[in-house]
Formats: sequence, C-alpha cells, structure tokens
Amino acid sequence: MADFEAGTSSDAAKVLRDAGVRVFRDEDELHVGEVIAGNLLCAINNSMLYIPIFSQTYASSKWCLRELVHIVDNVSKSEGKKCILPIFLDVEPEDVKLKTPQYRDALLEHAIKFPDEVKAWRKTLAKVDEIKGWNVKKDQSQASIVKLVIERVLEKLKTKQKSVTEYLVGLDDRVKDLTELVDLDDHVVRLIGIYGMGGIGKTTVAKVIFNQLSSHFGKCCSFLEDVQESVSTKEGSIRLQKKLLSDIVGSGFAEKLEDSEQGMMRIGETLRTKKALVVLDDVDNKEHIKKLIGNYSLHSGSRLIITTRNTTILQIEGFHGKILPYEMLKMDYGLALQLFCQHAFGRDFPLDDYHGLSSEIVSSMGGLPLAIEVVGSLLNRKTIAFWEETLVRLRNVPEEEILKKLRISYDDLDEYQQQIFLDIACFFFNENKTNPIYMWVGCQFYPQRGIDILTNRCLIKILDNDNFWMHDLLIDLGRQIVRQESPSDLGKQSRLWIAKEAIEIIKTEERKEKVQALEVDGLDNSIEITNKEFERLPNLRFLKLRNGTYVGDFAKCHSKLRWISWHSPHQDFRADNMYLDHLTIFKLDKSSFPNNSKAWDLIKRAQSLKVLSLTGCDGITTIPDFSKCLGLERLTLAHCNWLNKIENFIGSLKSLIELEIEWCMDLTDLPKEVGALVKLKRFSLQGCSGLRELPGSFGSLISLRELNLSHTCIAELPNSIQGLVELESFLLTQTRIKKLPDSIGELKSLRILRYSKKGSYCSKHHIWQLPGGINMLENLEELDLSGNFRLEGVHIIEKID
Repeated sequence: MADFEAGTSSDAAKVLRDAGVRVFRDEDELHVGEVIAGNLLCAINNSMLYIPIFSQTYASSKWCLRELVHIVDNVSKSEGKKCILPIFLDVEPEDVKLKTPQYRDALLEHAIKFPDEVKAWRKTLAKVDEIKGWNVKKDQSQASIVKLVIERVLEKLKTKQKSVTEYLVGLDDRVKDLTELVDLDDHVVRLIGIYGMGGIGKTTVAKVIFNQLSSHFGKCCSFLEDVQESVSTKEGSIRLQKKLLSDIVGSGFAEKLEDSEQGMMRIGETLRTKKALVVLDDVDNKEHIKKLIGNYSLHSGSRLIITTRNTTILQIEGFHGKILPYEMLKMDYGLALQLFCQHAFGRDFPLDDYHGLSSEIVSSMGGLPLAIEVVGSLLNRKTIAFWEETLVRLRNVPEEEILKKLRISYDDLDEYQQQIFLDIACFFFNENKTNPIYMWVGCQFYPQRGIDILTNRCLIKILDNDNFWMHDLLIDLGRQIVRQESPSDLGKQSRLWIAKEAIEIIKTEERKEKVQALEVDGLDNSIEITNKEFERLPNLRFLKLRNGTYVGDFAKCHSKLRWISWHSPHQDFRADNMYLDHLTIFKLDKSSFPNNSKAWDLIKRAQSLKVLSLTGCDGITTIPDFSKCLGLERLTLAHCNWLNKIENFIGSLKSLIELEIEWCMDLTDLPKEVGALVKLKRFSLQGCSGLRELPGSFGSLISLRELNLSHTCIAELPNSIQGLVELESFLLTQTRIKKLPDSIGELKSLRILRYSKKGSYCSKHHIWQLPGGINMLENLEELDLSGNFRLEGVHIIEKID
C-alpha cells in the first residue's frame, strides 16, 4: 500500500497507539512469492478498519491490488462491523474509477500476466471508489489530514481514550516503568498503585497508560475519575458503579441498579467473568475500592490501577493477585524547565532575556507539574517586571505550601473570573458548563471571556462532553479561599456546600450580606426555609435544596436568586408571594406536586427563566403554565410518569433551542403548535412509549439539528419531515416505523441515521425496506441499521454495534 510522505504515516500510527489503538502498517516493499504473506493476511483478517492510500502509482503494484481485494472481501463478510476509510493522495476519484489513463493503463499492463485477477481488481476498485474518503493534494498540509484521520478512526472504533494535556513532558520513563509493572503477559491479576503528592501527575500518567492498554481488553475497560469526591454521597457511589458497569457490559444492564449494595454485587459478578482494565483515580479509602470492585476476585489477566495520595489503602486484605506500588517522584530540573517553557513560551527553552528568571522560577516549583503548568501559563506574554514580581512572591512561599503558589495565578484574575473559579471549585466541577454560563451571564460575570482565561491559565479544563474539570488541588485552593473569607464566621463566607454548615447559616438570625451560594440538605429530616430566613440572605444567587420546602409570605423578599435546584421537596408547600424576577435556572427533581399546587407559582412569573427542568414530577398530568417565560431556551420534562398533555402555549416559546420530553410514558400526542418552535435545534422524545404520531407541523422546525424518536410507538413519519433541512442526527431505534419515507433523501445535512424497530416486530423472515432516497444523503457518515434490510443502491452501509 502507498504511504504518506516524510514519515507522517508513522506519526499517525504512533498517535493511534498512544490512544489505545493497535496499528498494523504494511511496510514490506519486497514481497516474496505470489501469495500474500501469512502475517499480513492475519493482520488484514484481524483488523476492524482499513485505510488504503491511493497514490498515483498505487495501481502499478499487484500487491496493493491483491491486498485491496482481500480487504474488501473482509468488509463485505463482516456485516457492517468493519469498514474502509480511503485516502486519495494526489489522484482523483475518476482515476480510481478507471475513467482516466492513470489506473486504467496500469491494469492493462497487469492483464498480460494476471488476466483473471485483473477482473477482480477492476470490480474492487469500483466498490472502494463509492466509499466517501479524503482527497489530499500534494501541496496540502498532510499534518491536518493525519489529524482528521486519527479523529475519524477513534470515532469509528469508539475507543474509551482519555484526553490528556497537550504537553506530555517527562512521562516516557514513567510510562515504561508502569507498562512493565502491568505486564500483560502475566495471567495473574495485578493491582498497580500509583501514589504520590497532589499535583505530581498521577492522573495524567494513569490516563496515558489506560489509553495505551485499553485496546488489549476490548470493551472491558473503565476509567473512573475523582473517586474520592464522587463516593462522598450515596448518589455519587451509584453513579460511578453504573458507569463502570455501563463501560464493561452496557448501559441497559447498569441502569437497573437501585442501591450501592446491589451495585457491588453485580460488579463482583461481572469482573469475575470478564478480563478487564479498571482505573480508579484519586482514592483515599479502602471502602471506596470495595464499592467499585465488589469482591476482590477478578478474572485472570485483569488489571486494576489506582491513583492515591494515601499508600495505606494499597494494603488490601483478601485481594487475589499481585499488589505493586509505584511512587511518582517530582520532575527533575531539566524536564521541569522544558514543561515550564512550553506553557510560558510555547517552546522547549526560554527566550534569551528570560533564562535566569525561568531557572529560578522552576527551581521554586518543587518539581510539581501542576504548579509548573499554572505558573507558566500565568507568565505567558507577560513583561519582565511581572515575572520578577512573581518570582519575589514565590520566594516568600515555603516549598511545601503548594496552594499558596497556585493562589498567585488566582490573584491575577479579575473579580468576575475569580467568582467563576470559586463557583466551579465549590459546585460545578465535573458539571456541564451550559447552565452555569446562563447564571454568570445574568450576574454580568462575562463568562465566555472568563472561561477562556481560566482554561488558558490551566486552572480549569473543558472535557469533550462540555463538563468542567478541575484538579483536586485547585478545588482545594478554591474552597480554602472561601473559608479564609471569614474563618470564624460562616455567615461572612460567600459559599457554603456542607449540609450542616448551610443549615446553621440559614437558621442564624443575623443578616448575611456576603452569602452568594448555598447547598442545603435537610438530610433525614425536612428543612423549612421561612420568609424571615430568606430575607436575611439578600444576595443569594444560587440555592441547591434537598429534602426541604419554603414556608411563609415572601412578599417583602426581593430575591436575587438566579438558580434553584430543588430535589425531593416535601409536598407541603406553604409559601405565598414568592416572586423570583431574576430566576434563570429552575430544576425540580423527584416532586409529587399536583397540577394545582402553589409550588408552580415559582415559575409562572419567572420571566427571566432560560432553563427549566422537571424530572420525576409524578404529580402532574399536564405541564404547568409557564407561558410567560418567553425567554426560555432549554426545557426538560423527563420521567414524569403521569404527564399526558403538552399545552398549546408551548408554541409561544419562540426562544426554545432545546426541548427534551423523555420517558413520559403516558404522553400520547403533541400539539400542532410545536411546529412554531423555529429556533429549536435539539428535540428528544426518547422513551415516550405512548406517542404514536407526530403532528404535520413537524417539518416547520427548520433549525432542528438533532432529533431523537427512539423507544416511541411512532409508526409513520409525516411527509413534512423533508422540511428539516438542517437535521444532522436522526435517531429512530426501537420504533414501529416499518418504512422510511422517500422524502428522507431531502435531508441533505444528515450525518447520523440510526434506525431499528421494536423487538416484538422483528423476525428473521421479515425484511424491512429502505427508501432509495438514502442514496441522496451525500453527507451521511454513520448509518446504523439493526435488523434485516433489503438494500438497493446504498453506497455506505455500516452497522455500529
């Protein structure tokens, strides 16, 4: 097969290997004999993806053509489990179609010696050309193409790779040492405990090891982050247990978990029967390991990797296997300087005028990668005077006081960026960024700029799922800053996230001007927040309340609340005149409030509302009247088991961009007014099993990009569906639709189409029909067809497991 120039193919192979993909490159240019070598044949048979690179001389090689025949044969027999991603390097599709002399003349020469094979080669080239690939010109940046190829390969293989920092300096030796400790050839179960102080790089090296090894375990691998923080609550423990089971055996099995004990039992049963790779990041208690691994009898060959600051947790009684500790030591000076320079200058060494300053600053960092990254990012593009001032501050901090060194970067933020940083540290780490941004916009904190600054300073990261991520040391820093606002008086702290402290603050009688955010849990007993207590919190903007309610006349409360999360409220709601003029986000979970409850007054007049989420609200049969919330942009109605009606006023919510009505089993129809939501970009009706049809006005949703009708009883799509000209993702799994309309071919923007029928309608004798219109979907990248189909003229058929 042809290759990229200048080693870019080997670079791509290295990146893929680092991401956990096993790569085979055919580099043998001197083939011996007339048959494909055994090792190459084995590699082709065992591969899931094939990337033939069609160059100008490709057709001149009989070996390339023979390999291609074998590849296409493999793909055709795989029932959609394998696929080809072709690259056309300085050739045109017309060349591969044999419509120009480029490939045609080469095959004519081959026909003299291999007349029978040439027929197969022509047929194979025609098949490959029908597959969408990459067209690359000689003068085009091959690095950018390599990046696209890697992204596509990882997307296709759905690897569970973890994102790592851009600058991986000084990890090679550590990765080598850990790989030897893991020793995949040993069938005995191994637990590798990576220990060291905070900020030393334990999580980063664990992610690199996970990425490199995951492909050896197939789907049976899971990386659980921030274990210490997550398992501090019952819900957090169950969430991590579900994630582990979902990663290894699938989400359907995981969602059935009801409590942590059941989770331990199922995980134990699963890990006994499957060779798995599991990483538990940031563990500080042996019980956490037990909750997430179950019993300690893992399947032979399994690997458990734990990162921790506490070496005593590695002394696990009853663990069946080898326990191997590995200490993460501080970076040596040379590597620390290189890492610092990458963040401060964007290269491996200092600028001429900064050699001395760089050396002194790095020496004061104690070899901690986190501190080096944060301080280096702070100094990027700053003046020498700023550098000198920073060095003076670092010299005044004892070496072991890492948080004080990190605080230097915090102190350089403006007041709005500091507020955002503290909010994330106290409430929003590992949470999606969308809702907090709405709140910060309302508070005029300028969040887009703030998040950009915090990211560039290495104080936060935005993960692929748009969640905030923050190193635990930076979380500690943020919370320490809040506590230091007033160590002896909780009422003068801006944020409180510990249940007992928050309850204490609410119940004390003095006015608390400083308090901005509270997380309150009534614990075993419900807490009542009275109007008097509310009046004493005039600047409260964020309130997360669990097991509590509101009582009294709130007419005199001029609330600045912009966010209310209310979980498991008691049905006895005795609040009057509670006007929330500034409320931006309202989330109600596990509520039994009936349709006529006064509790719904909270949102009826909330004209500034942007996000409304009602989850598990079993008391309502119709949606509350929030017709005056004309600025609403995101609406979620999920698991409201008795909800059977969506009121017509929903069509007045012209600002809606996201509408989720999910797992509301009693909902049977939608009003035609939903067609008026012309700004809607995402619409999900997943799990509404009583829903049998869509209104004809559905095609008016001209801005819609994502549509999910999975697990509904919809049997037919309206002809107006062709009006969804912006639709990119269309999910139709487990519906009763027997045939897609031909008009689906008008959805020119469609990239993802997943289609299957409810199991009760499936049989091996039943053949479903696909419209010829699918051939017109030129941008289609993923087509998931679960079942038996009559395929006519379909260019790309790929079944994603």
